[in-house]
Amino acid sequence: MKMKLNLKKYIADALAKGARDAIIINAKDIVLDPRTMLKCRFGCTGWGHNWTCPSAPGAVTVWEFGQIIKHYKKALLIHTHDKRLAQEISFTIEQKAYMDGAYFAFSLSDCAVCKECRYPKPCRAAKKARPAMQAVGIDVFSTVRKQGLTLKTLKAKDEQQNWYSLVLID
Repeated sequence: MKMKLNLKKYIADALAKGARDAIIINAKDIVLDPRTMLKCRFGCTGWGHNWTCPSAPGAVTVWEFGQIIKHYKKALLIHTHDKRLAQEISFTIEQKAYMDGAYFAFSLSDCAVCKECRYPKPCRAAKKARPAMQAVGIDVFSTVRKQGLTLKTLKAKDEQQNWYSLVLID
């Protein structure tokens, strides 16, 4: 028998921790697109240099994630202006959801645990590091915009960055 979770409390928790926005979305509204791998592999300086990258040994592939996501019903989409904060909030919510009985809760967020990844040396925070949404094939732009939130390509380095993380909740 599946227990009913109070998903609204995760929204309140995320906002209390500093999120600009936090909304529950249907997992079926998460947009997958394998072209994210092109941008990761040929557009990111982190390719081949960190443990949460799709190039890392044992990383979940876009095609594997396409099968995994089918088993989730809801997700918490979290918006911040700080990469580290986005990851901290999503990981904390993942842990709370797990303790509430959602034992398959899983956060996806650009990793900001360490200032610099030790790759290929063992990860210092293997239990906390999570892949970014785009690293598993999520089209972050389409997913975010579908929910009426803001995400645009930055034209200058001094523009305010929007960071999004996601907590999958079963």
